[in-house]
Amino acid sequence: MKCIIVDDEPLAIEVIESYVERIDSIELVGKFRNAIKAFEYIQSGEQVDLIFLDIQMPKLTGIEFMKTLTNPPKVIFTTAYREYALEGFELEVLDYLLKPISFDRFMKAVSKALNQLKEVEVSISSEGDDFIFFKCDKKMIRVSLKDVLYIESIKDYVKIKTAEKEVVTHQKISVLETKLPPNHFIRVHRSFIVNIPKIESYSASEVELNNESIPVGRNYKVDVMEKLGKIVL
Repeated sequence: MKCIIVDDEPLAIEVIESYVERIDSIELVGKFRNAIKAFEYIQSGEQVDLIFLDIQMPKLTGIEFMKTLTNPPKVIFTTAYREYALEGFELEVLDYLLKPISFDRFMKAVSKALNQLKEVEVSISSEGDDFIFFKCDKKMIRVSLKDVLYIESIKDYVKIKTAEKEVVTHQKISVLETKLPPNHFIRVHRSFIVNIPKIESYSASEVELNNESIPVGRNYKVDVMEKLGKIVL
């Protein structure tokens, strides 16, 4: 799992870097003293699975930085300010670490990130029938990607809806998004991903499929309109 650190305090970066070096399953690929440089790095297309993100930073705060990303990696807040915990929850951050951060608390947060990566298994068959195995009720349920209508985020769970069934699994929608083929699926809202071939109609505010209306979020509108072949101002 590739991670970056975004923090304006050199000592805080050193502490987190030393912790990362002790865990074989994660790799540090970038350190940034401000969120603007981190934004440029992510926009360049480099793989980032996890961000250790400070909140109080000059020019662009960690919260403002998160709101600029339409497809954010998993985020663990690292801050000295407890009062941001609620906003972190609303932004669906993976965890919230208060400074000074102990290694055992750091390890717990990283374990949570690694476990989420393991909870979705994507398999590509030789016949072209792509499918995903979702963990549900202590077993793995197979769902063909071509049958998925949409995926809905419900706090720490996602609901995968097909015409025939619904599967609910413990997972962040942002993690699942990275596992889906981008030519077939699109994030239209912080709580919804839809299967593009299933879309029957769309506008700047919603997409319709299988007689259901899915809202288009303000931060996703331009990307949705561009990907579906039209920009609506």
